[in-house]
Amino acid sequence: MTDPLASSEQPPAGSDHPAGSEHPAGSEHPAGSDQPAPAGQPDPAAPRRPVRRPSTAGGPAGGLGAAPGTGDFVLREAHVLDQSGRFGEPVDVAVRAGVIRALGPGLGLEPDLVDVDARGLWLMPGVIDCHVHVTQSTYDPFELVTTPLSTRYLQTAQALRASLRAGVTYLRDAGGADAGIRDALAAGTVPGPRLAVSVVALSRSGRHGDGAILGPGLESADEVLGPNYPGRPARTAGAAGDLPAAVRGVLRAGADWVMIYASGGVMSTRPGLPDLPFGRAELAAGVAEAARYGRPVMAHALGERAVEEAVAAGARSIEHGIGLGERAAAAMVARGVTLVPTLAPYRDLAALAGTGVLPGWAVERAEVAEAGLAETIAVARAAGVPVALGSDARHRTRHGGNLAEISYLRRAGLDPPQALLAATATGARLCGVGDRLGRLAVGYIFDAIVLDEDPGDLTLFEHPDAVSGVFLDGRAVLAHPRLPAALTGRPDPVTWVGPSAPDRRS
Repeated sequence: MTDPLASSEQPPAGSDHPAGSEHPAGSEHPAGSDQPAPAGQPDPAAPRRPVRRPSTAGGPAGGLGAAPGTGDFVLREAHVLDQSGRFGEPVDVAVRAGVIRALGPGLGLEPDLVDVDARGLWLMPGVIDCHVHVTQSTYDPFELVTTPLSTRYLQTAQALRASLRAGVTYLRDAGGADAGIRDALAAGTVPGPRLAVSVVALSRSGRHGDGAILGPGLESADEVLGPNYPGRPARTAGAAGDLPAAVRGVLRAGADWVMIYASGGVMSTRPGLPDLPFGRAELAAGVAEAARYGRPVMAHALGERAVEEAVAAGARSIEHGIGLGERAAAAMVARGVTLVPTLAPYRDLAALAGTGVLPGWAVERAEVAEAGLAETIAVARAAGVPVALGSDARHRTRHGGNLAEISYLRRAGLDPPQALLAATATGARLCGVGDRLGRLAVGYIFDAIVLDEDPGDLTLFEHPDAVSGVFLDGRAVLAHPRLPAALTGRPDPVTWVGPSAPDRRS
């Protein structure tokens, strides 16, 4: 049967932002631009080195949405990523009912387990992407204005499918995706990763993230980047003291996380204007309100002061964090706060600086932001701040390129094991699922990806064809060519079985 969600367009590599985050004038991309992948990013039209890829057009090899016959199997002699972030000597991995039951060399034969030859393959946990915006597919605000809401949600399904195909098995959306999308994925309505949602990102009205397009005659209502619909909570706090009420609105809408803007963005704040939407006391009140209902806060924060304010207020993670200083880093370590640096969008922005697309005042900001990436990572690494991967993907050419962020983390200063752990175990811990996801160990759910070669210096992940197999809950949702027919299939997409029910614990 033909999969109606299959797309002839193959999205390449990764980056993104939510309703009103780092883009269109309140934003990192200028009004009216919808740029292709900028310089330094993989070009989807460029020829690729040959990599064995499973078919996604149907047939015995299966494809995205494929389901196993039994789900009980042993992968023999694969190089498996261990808890240190390194690939060790070949071992066998036995999986029953979607859970790893045994792991080690030379596991015994069991007649009810399907044996799979995995020699020469590299196996690692599915990637945990802690900062995405799956409901956005363009940087162009005018496209956003004219695209029907129904189309945008179908584009969201495509973005989720592309992310899962690329090897992302868990996403934390930083604004845009609501509880309905999360629950539809869990129910298996559409293929996609596990999903945690913040529904909308909370800002001060008239400040970064409120959805406005800055510029003479271009101001607009906040519905531009995040269109209104029945049940969508307000995303802005209009007056001092309103943030806790806005937090309650997000929680009532089913948020797993509360996303708050603790600062402006690189491109959204004009020189001389204040850059902190909320004072420390107000920010702390918002975090406390979320904590009353057992929900953690993720805080968009750029600059030393904004990071310090967000950490002092009780945020669980700092998003972006450019300008992180030693004092703020020490506070993060003391409070167990994780940095999610989202390098890809700032690389993209810097690449645009030399194209003439950005206005003159924006070019220097873009270049300074990119220059600050390595320093931010260096400060975090020296202090021992936990770093988790966040691609910030928010464009149709970026959903599915999430894993490029692994390589960008290495380029910015993490060593390969640290970057691989940022993409797996550290992200899982941040998202509250580290006791069952993010590692390949006995008792853990088998969310995993297969690579046909050693990722080495990690530049492999900048190629959209890097991953040749994906498992979710022990099911081959992207079937590697070596998997036998007993573990592959192509069911009716309407009855595609989604991941296990999302865990709401933080």
